Order: sequence, then C-alpha cells, then structure tokens
Amino acid sequence: MSAEKPNPKAPGEGGRLMAFAFRHLAGPPEVQGAVQGGSDQAREAWKRDLERRKQWSREQRERKRAERAARRAGG
Repeated sequence: MSAEKPNPKAPGEGGRLMAFAFRHLAGPPEVQGAVQGGSDQAREAWKRDLERRKQWSREQRERKRAERAARRAGG
C-alpha cells in the first residue's frame, strides 16, 4: 500500500457538498447562443449604440484637445 496522501485542495475549493451542488444542482455550463446575443435587430442596435458611444468619446477628446491648444496659444 502506498503512504501517499491525496493532493490537498486549494482554499475555497469546497468539499463534497459543494462538488455535489455544482454537479447536480447548478445549471448547464454554457447557454446556447449567449455570446452571439439574441436577434439580429438587437445586435444591430447594440452596434449602433456602440458606434454612438465611440463617436461621443472622439468628440470629447477633440474638444479637450482644442481647449488645451487654445489655453497654450492664448494663455
């Protein structure tokens, strides 16, 4: 017989109860289509919203650059 002990578990890994809960009570490990999103309209709306946000950020950066340039030139 071997005198080796089983590998110790990392702190927070849980014991038999947590293993049972995750194996039998938790939902499926992945959801079909979760990454791709819902409908085509929802994806397009998300893309439009993202582009509007990027445009707003670009405008804000440009506004701040212009303010700094004006302060340097006039200040």
